[in-house]
Amino acid sequence: MQTITTIGGNLFEIAAQRLGSALQWINIARANNLTDPMLSGQQQLVIPPVSSAFSDGTGPQ
Repeated sequence: MQTITTIGGNLFEIAAQRLGSALQWINIARANNLTDPMLSGQQQLVIPPVSSAFSDGTGPQ
């Protein structure tokens, strides 16, 4: 796992850049106890490994 610091933005973009798919946003959200994909202010986020459960949008929500 890696950790990044971000100022604003959203988990969709971070997931696409770091994990190769915007669908992975839920994986990042769960690793950081977040429910909203929109970020505000400065935050430190844990970026977990790619999850196959969220690769096609049909995984558990």
